Amino acid sequence: MERCLWAQSNERMQVYHDTVWGVPEYDDQRLFRKLMLDINQAGLSWQTILNKSDAFDQAYENFDIQKVAAFDQEKIEVLVEDVGIIRNRRKIEAAIVNAQQVLKIQEEKGSFSDYLWSFVGGKPVDGQRKTAEEIPANNELSDAVAKDLKKRGFKFVGSTTIYAFMQAVGMLNDHQMTCFRYEQVKKGH
Repeated sequence: MERCLWAQSNERMQVYHDTVWGVPEYDDQRLFRKLMLDINQAGLSWQTILNKSDAFDQAYENFDIQKVAAFDQEKIEVLVEDVGIIRNRRKIEAAIVNAQQVLKIQEEKGSFSDYLWSFVGGKPVDGQRKTAEEIPANNELSDAVAKDLKKRGFKFVGSTTIYAFMQAVGMLNDHQMTCFRYEQVKKGH
């Protein structure tokens, strides 16, 4: 069974690749969670974040958007001391700001999901990637989403982070065409 090259390093990456990565996600809380994990991954390996994902869920109260939006200075200090997560104060503060912005988008657009998926017309963009080398770090679409998120006040949402996020939540199907998941994801599985 052939997989995308990046997913072949260990079993945990394989499971993530085979069951989560690239599957279209429409749940606001899970979208927020994934965005925050991708923001924390910036400058690190995805393996590091994957290994810390349970600790992130616990520290960030399962990424409940309303709860994170209400985190105060005391909670920030607790998170800065939590060795189970990435203890970058700016990224922790960004989670709070971003949760607050998600709540505003929900009021304005109905859901965070509707807002995000509107950039791709409601359905995944098929990258039709033959090789891993064809997969860019960002593109015009991730540039547009990042620009709009920044305009709305989101933090740590550069185009490269947003491209990785869009791949992970299935807005972009960047499984290599030789990967067994490519056709499955294309069919919505």
